[in-house]
Amino acid sequence: MKMLPEETSVPDALLNYIEGLKTHDIDLIASTFAESIQFVTPVRSMEREQILDFLSALYRGFPDWSYDHDTPVFEGGNSYAVKWRQGGTHTGPLAFSGFDGVEPTGKSVVIPEHFFRYQVVDNQLAEIRPDPIPGGAPRGIFEQIGVVLPPL
Repeated sequence: MKMLPEETSVPDALLNYIEGLKTHDIDLIASTFAESIQFVTPVRSMEREQILDFLSALYRGFPDWSYDHDTPVFEGGNSYAVKWRQGGTHTGPLAFSGFDGVEPTGKSVVIPEHFFRYQVVDNQLAEIRPDPIPGGAPRGIFEQIGVVLPPL
């Protein structure tokens, strides 16, 4: 991985996405997405509306969900990586399209820190790909609240 050279700045789309996550601002997050964005995990890929639906459900189910991150890293071409730390307490129902939902468990979830990799094209996020680590997001969220077959 390369640190950002002085002449390379973090794209506004990635900075706004980070701000949207931290403030739970779904409209701001949506404004950073390319129409054909993909969120890619080893289990499944999600498209734009599915990603936004999931994040909305996450923030309803975990109103205190918080994010901390390291400085974005330029990986070359259109690629950037951000090491995230995130977690919260499951105090609301977690339900979204295609998922039966889970009533509040009161369990605290702490996701191990790991990288999410971003492809930025024309100052829009075209792909989000979390590194597949044990307990990583998004699957680790479901595992920690007791969902036997997590959807992601």
